[in-house]
Amino acid sequence: MTKVLFVCTGNTCRSPMAEALLKHLKTSEQIEVKSAGVFAMDGNNASPNAIEALREKGIACEHQSSSLSPELVEWATIILTMTNSHKQSVIDYYPDAGRKTFTLAEYVGEKGMGNKDITDPFGGSLSTYKRTLEDLEKYISKLIEQLES
Repeated sequence: MTKVLFVCTGNTCRSPMAEALLKHLKTSEQIEVKSAGVFAMDGNNASPNAIEALREKGIACEHQSSSLSPELVEWATIILTMTNSHKQSVIDYYPDAGRKTFTLAEYVGEKGMGNKDITDPFGGSLSTYKRTLEDLEKYISKLIEQLES
């Protein structure tokens, strides 16, 4: 079983979209997925524009935010962050998690995709969220290839 934890800042935009995408696109029952935020407040819904961008792709997003916790870190086989600063925060808070913590771009390591941060759409328009979702789709597709091969 591979347990993927996506991490961003508030767990209302990028990481919930990544979680919903992976849940929707994966074919293996051997992959579980959750998300959290390094500065999240528990119980918030995903951002309305995140929900709408996913809905337009036919993906449901039933989400309540979670703050990063020792239990989630322990649960995860792989922790994938949206930015390098998120990765550093995870490692600062949970040094033992360093061996399993990567940025999403770093983990998929696809040539030409670079080791870039996933842009934060927070407070942006629906089109901004759609662009972030498109970026996430590229990385999540590569992630699925790696995890399901």
